[in-house]
Amino acid sequence: MPFRRLTASRIAASVILSTSLLSVPAAHAQVSDDVVKIGVLTDMTGPSSAADGPGSVVAAQMAVDDFGGSVLGKPVVLVSADHQIKPDIGAAIARRWYDVEQVDLIVDVPVSAVGLAVQGVARDKKKFLIVHSTGAADFHGKFCTPYALQWVFDTRALAVGTASQVLKRGGDSWFFITDDYAFGRSLEKDASAVITQGGGKVLGAVRPPFATPDLSSFVLQAQASKAKIIGIAGGPPNNVTEIKTASEFGVIQGGQQMAALLMLISDVDAMGLKAAQGLLLTTSFYWDMDDKTREWSKRFFEKTKKMPTMWQAGVYSSIINYLNAVKAAGTDEPLKVRAKMAEKPIEDFFARNGKLRDDGLMVHDLILVQVKKPEESKYPWDYYQVLAHIPGDEAFGPPDGSCVPPKSE
Repeated sequence: MPFRRLTASRIAASVILSTSLLSVPAAHAQVSDDVVKIGVLTDMTGPSSAADGPGSVVAAQMAVDDFGGSVLGKPVVLVSADHQIKPDIGAAIARRWYDVEQVDLIVDVPVSAVGLAVQGVARDKKKFLIVHSTGAADFHGKFCTPYALQWVFDTRALAVGTASQVLKRGGDSWFFITDDYAFGRSLEKDASAVITQGGGKVLGAVRPPFATPDLSSFVLQAQASKAKIIGIAGGPPNNVTEIKTASEFGVIQGGQQMAALLMLISDVDAMGLKAAQGLLLTTSFYWDMDDKTREWSKRFFEKTKKMPTMWQAGVYSSIINYLNAVKAAGTDEPLKVRAKMAEKPIEDFFARNGKLRDDGLMVHDLILVQVKKPEESKYPWDYYQVLAHIPGDEAFGPPDGSCVPPKSE
C-alpha cells in the first residue's frame, strides 16, 4: 500500500507538472492591452496614393485575414489614417496612435520627410515602425533606431541597382533630371558615384522643384545633352510628367534611353505603354515574375482592380513576418519581436534572399526591368520585361557605419 500511495502521488505530481509545463507559453504570452493593433499611415488622396494609400490598407487587411485575425489568442486590429504628406501631421497621428490608441505597429508611411518624422516618434515612444515607401538611406543610417525597420527599398538600392546595370549595357553617359529636394538629390548622388566609378560620365543635371506643372524646358535640356541615358531622379508627380513630356518630344525615338530611379507600376499604368515604352527601372517586386507573385497579386487585384506596387506587396510581407515573430516571441514587445524577425531568412512572394540587418534595413534581391512596347504586351498589366536580377548585397551595399542607436535603446 505505501508503494502504491507513493506511486499514485508521483503520478499525480507528474500530471500536475506536465500540465503546468504545457501551459507555460500561454501563461507567459504577453500582448499589450490584449490586442495587437496595426496602423497603416499613408497618403490616401495625394500624389503617391495610387502606389500606396488605399491599396496599402487592402494589403494590410489581407495579411491580417490570411494570418487568421488573431495571434497568441488575441485579436489583430487594423486602423488607418491619411498623413496628407505633411511631417507634422504624420508625427501627430503617430503620437496619438502610440499614446492613446495603443497601436503596436505603424506601417507604410510614404515620403521620406514624413517617414523620418514618424521614426523620431517611434524612437521616443519605444514603439515599432516598419516603413515601405520611405526611401531615405538616413532612415537606417544616422537616424537608425532598433524600433524601426525599412522593408522595401532605399535610395541607394534603386539608384545603384539601375545605374550599375544600365552601365553594364553600354549606358555610359548620363544627364539627370532631378527633383530639387533631399530625396531626388540623394538618388542623383548615389547613381552618379556608380557611373563615374564604372568609367561612365555624368554630363550634367537640371533640378526642377517638386510638383512643377510644366517640365518642358528641363526635358529639352536633357535631350540637348545628347547623353545616352536620361536619369529621372525623383518621384511622383514630376517623374511621370517628365516621361510623358519626353515621349511627346520623341526622346526615345531619337536614340536616347530614359532610366527612372524611382518608378512604380501604378505610374506606368497611369502613363500608358505608348508613353512609357523603353523606360528602364529597378524594382523590388513585379506581380508577373513567377507563380508566387501572380497568385498573391491576383487576389489583390480582385479587391482593388489594380495590380500591386512594390510598396503594397511589401506591406503584406512585413505584417505576415511581424505576426509570425509575435507568435514566436510570445509577446508584442517591440525589441523581442524584432529579434525574432531577424533570426531567419525572409523568403516569400515579395522577398528573395531577404535578411534583416542590424541597422534595420531588410536586404533582398531587386530586378532591373524595361517597360514593354504596346505591341509586346499580351494581357492587362503585362508591362515589364525582366532584364536582370540584382543580388541584395550588391544593390543595397554594406552598412555605412553611421547607425549608432542611443545607449538607452
